[in-house]
Amino acid sequence: MDQPVKKLETAIGDFLENERRLIERARTYPLAFGELFDRYYDEVYRYLLHRTANVELARDIAADTFHIALKKLWLFRWKQVPFSAWLFRIATNEVNGYFRKHKNYKTTSIEDFVDLLTEESNSADFELLESERELQQKSYFIKMHKLLSQLNSKYQSVIVLRFFEGKTLSEIADILAKPEGTVKSLVHRALEQLKEGMKS
Repeated sequence: MDQPVKKLETAIGDFLENERRLIERARTYPLAFGELFDRYYDEVYRYLLHRTANVELARDIAADTFHIALKKLWLFRWKQVPFSAWLFRIATNEVNGYFRKHKNYKTTSIEDFVDLLTEESNSADFELLESERELQQKSYFIKMHKLLSQLNSKYQSVIVLRFFEGKTLSEIADILAKPEGTVKSLVHRALEQLKEGMKS
């Protein structure tokens, strides 16, 4: 086996084993859950911010996601996939549930919620929003964000996970508990809808 590949496999195995131990410790000592929170909060929050385009709502749903994960940690079954897949599944269910309850919810533009920032804002929020603002200067980004918010929730999930969060099809399949072929089809159909929207 190629040496770099073997090293990568070893590193991944070590990471997953470390995570498995951490989860077991958190089941016994809930304070140990803080390490999982620190490891994954930014990733989950960024995903929710892309889905909602609302800083406060993304924070609230992220907090709910970790609260649910802590309460239901005993339900988590170790399947040699990162714990983040389970967290993203909870976050996806929570944000989709929010949109179902608030059918008239309209995502605000990134311009609108950049204005909400104050000097007391979290630096991670500010850096993230500054990055978004740079991208937004291109008119297609604004249109794309609007089109994305008009897609149904299953298409939004796969697009954000694939292209904003950089998840592989396999990782998305784990997160959404769907076969990889289904995820591939969802990505394809979502992209087709976005392409059609960009033409108009």
